[in-house]
Amino acid sequence: MATDESASHDALTNTTRPLTDSILTIRVIKSFEFRTTKNLLIPHADLTTLTVGGLKDLVKQEIQTKPGYKPFRTTVLDTMKLYTKAHGSKTQNLIINLDHDDWILDDESAILSTLGIENEAELSFFNRELYDKFKLDPTQNW
Repeated sequence: MATDESASHDALTNTTRPLTDSILTIRVIKSFEFRTTKNLLIPHADLTTLTVGGLKDLVKQEIQTKPGYKPFRTTVLDTMKLYTKAHGSKTQNLIINLDHDDWILDDESAILSTLGIENEAELSFFNRELYDKFKLDPTQNW
């Protein structure tokens, strides 16, 4: 009796939830040099209606209200960049991907799903000025 081998494989996690109920991981970055970062999970994001600006506002609100993010409250966070998609390759740099500046989400009104953001994507949220300085000299002190 032959079995369908492809039927025994599980579905990829980025396709198991609808775009209207996705999980996002936001890498909130305080310092590139000292690799100061903390992940924030957004468990029920509707990627078909949530804009880049709306996601930034949501993350800023979470930082202001969750006790574990107190050290991040004074950081000016103004830029969002795709770090990786589920099952995609990751960068060698543990704090942020320095390549793919085209992955920076500049359009505040853009809807996330139209930018290719999907379930279990990881995005970095950081200060653009500090990012640009770190890019010129990616030295880490830790």
